[in-house]
Amino acid sequence: MSPFYTRTGDEGTTGLLGEGRVSKFDARIEALGAVDEATAALGLARASVQLPQTATLLLEVQRDLYKLMAEVSATPENATRFRAIDESRVNWLEAQTDALEVTLEMPREFIVPGDRPSSAALALARTIVRRAERRVVALFEAGQLENLQLLAYLNRLSSLVFMLELAENAQAGQKSNLAKVTP
Repeated sequence: MSPFYTRTGDEGTTGLLGEGRVSKFDARIEALGAVDEATAALGLARASVQLPQTATLLLEVQRDLYKLMAEVSATPENATRFRAIDESRVNWLEAQTDALEVTLEMPREFIVPGDRPSSAALALARTIVRRAERRVVALFEAGQLENLQLLAYLNRLSSLVFMLELAENAQAGQKSNLAKVTP
C-alpha cells in the first residue's frame, strides 16, 4: 500500500489538470482554494440547516463547485474537457433563487448574521463564495479562464445562499436582525 502523501508538493508547487506544475501561491491555486473553502462552508451549513430541501439544494451546489474547480484547475488546452458549468446551471440557480424570493419577505436593510446557527453558517458560506468569485474574476481578467459562466454561477450562488439564510430564519419564526445603517 502506498502512503497517502506524494511528496511532490514539498518544494511549494502543485500540479494542474494537464502538463506542468505551478507555485502553490499561483493565482489559479488561490482561486481553487477559495472555491474549496466555499464548498466546505456550504457543507457546514448543510449539516446545520433545518429545511430538508435546503440540504438537498446545497449538496447539488457542492457537486457543481467540484465541477467548477475541475475547469479552473485545468490547463488552458484542457479546460474545455472539464467544462460542466454552463448557462443551464446558472439558469438553475436563478430558478432556485426566484422560487425562494416569492416566499420570503425581503429586508430593506443589511441583515446581521447570527440569528440561528444554520443562517449564520449560510452567511459565512456566502461571504466565502464572494471571495471565491473575486479570485475567479482575477483569473478571467488575467486571461487564464475563458468560461464566463463560471463567474455568473458564483455570482448567482451568493444570491441563492443569501435567500437560503433568510429562509432558515423564516422557518424558525425568527425575524432577521437588521444593521439599521442610516446616512
